[in-house]
Amino acid sequence: MRLLRAPGVYPPQADSFLLRQALGRERLPPGARVLDIGSGTGALAISAARQSAARVVAVDSALGAVLSTRLNALLAGARVTVRHGDLLAPVAGQRFHLVLANPPYVPSTAPRGSRTVDAGYDGRAVLDRLTAQVPDALLPGGVLLLVQSALSGVSETVRALTTGGLKTGITDRRLVPLGPVLRARGDWLRRRGLLDAGQDKEELVVIRAQRPG
Repeated sequence: MRLLRAPGVYPPQADSFLLRQALGRERLPPGARVLDIGSGTGALAISAARQSAARVVAVDSALGAVLSTRLNALLAGARVTVRHGDLLAPVAGQRFHLVLANPPYVPSTAPRGSRTVDAGYDGRAVLDRLTAQVPDALLPGGVLLLVQSALSGVSETVRALTTGGLKTGITDRRLVPLGPVLRARGDWLRRRGLLDAGQDKEELVVIRAQRPG
């Protein structure tokens, strides 16, 4: 579907499409409770709502994304409740069959950058908080699907989720051309050993973590 997008809202890109591919393989019970963290335009929330008539809550810290998700869900006739706030704070105490997350994960030289992509020096400013919070938000048998770049420490994410009591693994990988942000930071990333000389692609991965039933 064609999605409306407020200025500054992260558009669906390769990471969104990879996460949606993983979502399509999940077998949700009728009326499953789904949480979409960092909803952006609402593309994933809408896809989830169409799957097994799921009850979806979408959360984003940007007001433009909240507005975009609400409007796109309305136009799509999708059952999506949209909340404004940081990560799981708007749904504190609630638990879900499925949590979807496409958080900011791009390593950044600046302490404050674009909050849609930048995530601190190692790209983990949001990932570390998310992996600490999400196990308590899953129902028994519940699943987290999270997409990130290999530049921001996939093994650290897997280790944190496993430590949180979840059965964790990588289900999807895709090499994509470096976008304009990473190309502009190429020299800095190479000095840090995150990119090889001449490397013009990054690997995106989907991590699936399940709470024991």
